[in-house]
Amino acid sequence: MRFLFIVLLALPLSAAEDQTSSLDQGFRQLYNLQFAEAHQTFARYISQHPSDPMGPVSDAAAYLFSEFDRLRILQSEFWVHDEPLMDFHKPDADPAVKRQFEAALERGQRLVNVQLAKNPDDPNALFAATLRLGLHSDYLALIEKRHVAALSEVKQSRAIAERLLAKHPEYYDAWLAVGVENYLLSLKPAPVRWILQMTGAHTDHDTGIAKLRVTAEKGHYLLPFARLLLAVNDMRQNSPANAKLKLQWLAAEFPNNRLYKEELAKLN
Repeated sequence: MRFLFIVLLALPLSAAEDQTSSLDQGFRQLYNLQFAEAHQTFARYISQHPSDPMGPVSDAAAYLFSEFDRLRILQSEFWVHDEPLMDFHKPDADPAVKRQFEAALERGQRLVNVQLAKNPDDPNALFAATLRLGLHSDYLALIEKRHVAALSEVKQSRAIAERLLAKHPEYYDAWLAVGVENYLLSLKPAPVRWILQMTGAHTDHDTGIAKLRVTAEKGHYLLPFARLLLAVNDMRQNSPANAKLKLQWLAAEFPNNRLYKEELAKLN
């Protein structure tokens, strides 16, 4: 996703175009740290498309990223250095946000179940299920520090993504689930990786980066997040010039997001 917005002032939008542009707008607001606006956009979408699980799941993403922003979890120090990844100190989570986040995910799961009961291969429902698990695993790992539970959901998310991609490889956002599991787990020490592999986890660094690149180049809603993770990898690999290019694009595309500007300032 390069978030290409075409404003058709004279022509009514088709249902598909309206659906895409509404979710696009909400995710764009999310990446711009305009969380209240994102919730409003997603609420309108949910009222217009009550059977689509992507509505509540997208709203859950806005709750999660608002907590990430408030707790400064996505600062590059968290990812570039290994110590915070092994830190079991729980940040001061907002219980009201947690309740809203989990309620949105639960609504999304109910709608996923309805859609998959009608069509077990429904691509939109499978993608919503993949995203729902990915969001919840992020909360478990990065906020609640429940790493074992998070790992279980990471593997479930990747398995559903692979099921989706086997028939619909054009769902480029779903490649993120495969990439994140491989990339983040590849950062663990070798003995830990061996144990993870014994449990069925995927821990290959090169595979992770390759799949992240698919989403970063061809993705839609998750393209910016994939590019951020690749910028973090560039910094870990001592390639600040490549990281700078990605962060410059992100900062230009989402000028209200101070994270990208802060990280660019550090590189400069």
